[in-house]
Amino acid sequence: MGVARASFFGLRLPFSHKPALSITIARMPAGLTDLTLPNGLRVLLREIHTAPLISQWLWLRVGSRDELPGRTGASHWVEHMFFKGTPRFPGGELDKAISRRGGVWNAMTYLDWTAYYETLPAAEIDLALEMEADRLLNAAFAEPDVESERTVIISERQGNENSPLFKLDEAIQNAAFSTHGYQHEIIGSRADLQSMTRADLYDHYRAYYTPANAVLALAGDFDTPALLARIEDLYGRLPAGPPPQRPQRPEPPQTEPIRLTVTGPGETTFLHLCVRAPAASHPDFYAFMALDSLLTGPSNLNMFGGGISNRTSRLYHALVEGEIAVSVAGGLQATLDPFLYTIHLTLNPRHTPASAEAALLTALEILLAAPPDPAELARAVKQARALFAYGSESITNQAFWLGFSEMLGGLAWFETYLDHLAAVTPEDVWRVAREYFAPARRILGVYQPDGTPLPDEDAE
Repeated sequence: MGVARASFFGLRLPFSHKPALSITIARMPAGLTDLTLPNGLRVLLREIHTAPLISQWLWLRVGSRDELPGRTGASHWVEHMFFKGTPRFPGGELDKAISRRGGVWNAMTYLDWTAYYETLPAAEIDLALEMEADRLLNAAFAEPDVESERTVIISERQGNENSPLFKLDEAIQNAAFSTHGYQHEIIGSRADLQSMTRADLYDHYRAYYTPANAVLALAGDFDTPALLARIEDLYGRLPAGPPPQRPQRPEPPQTEPIRLTVTGPGETTFLHLCVRAPAASHPDFYAFMALDSLLTGPSNLNMFGGGISNRTSRLYHALVEGEIAVSVAGGLQATLDPFLYTIHLTLNPRHTPASAEAALLTALEILLAAPPDPAELARAVKQARALFAYGSESITNQAFWLGFSEMLGGLAWFETYLDHLAAVTPEDVWRVAREYFAPARRILGVYQPDGTPLPDEDAE
């Protein structure tokens, strides 16, 4: 994933014809337009005239959760293949064309979705519109490109395997999920990356890359009726295709604690305490977000955003200032189904995993004993709300949130997020903490270094 940047020049979008009558438009608050084309493509538009830029995001409802054994990593690999282009838009030419126009583009694959974006001067957005409409139907998947990307992705996987945190996280996911697709890493297993064929990848593409399984989100300096006409002209002609059947494999409840230790190279010990967290659409998600902010500082749900200081959080006071850990962080993610919330500790070399675990559990017992002080919770919620607001300011981020919220169930999730967070009470946080951090629901993972040097990634 790239870092968003843009050149501030260009004119307004040069479209003049009127939208076709087959589009039904629903006007939403704050300049938002929400519609669905006859082929099922969901289109979300937000006019923002603060800068002559437009950001386009194409979202597909497919991620690593949708992959069955034998095809793990297929969603990520298909994303790679998109950058190989189409007969009309060869891959090598696209990067040059977007750069010449002062734009940026990239893509990302996640647990629940895959997304492609371009941010360009407003006068140049037609390139992105034409290119994504073409890639949605005509990605080439040439056999030599499939094989070259196999080498690239396996190398990426090998590089990840050099990371202690990747090893620990993968072991925890494998232990935490026995049924659900969240069990495996997004990049896939090495065995599947070695055995998947071009036909496997192309079948995955054709099954999930259909207008009815996609959301097109644009934000920026455009005229909505003119842009809608162009979108219908380019995307409306695409065949709807059959609706994909996403695997439904609910994970059974965890009934006893899980402990595991991973050993490997390095000199740093890591400890992760995980629990199954609520899905983003669950009412408990907002209280859990406040709990995360109180414990470790707020998690950033925006893929582009940075963080803010967590020095006022409980675990920073207890573990970092107490010189038990050199760092502490939380990891709450907005997901379609219940995933994992992780408390990450990088241990002080003077402490063992046992002593760090004891200190962490002591801090948790204090939390479980009584509701947090209202003033402390108010500060934690304020920090979480601020981080959310900071990650919603740019044109690219505005387009991101339109599509991201749709991946989680609807625009209302984004529009009401701050209100829901502000309504969280100390009793809500206490209830969620006792329920989700119950001993039987905990997973404790330790990375124990053996003292041998870490592999040199440059040697891969």
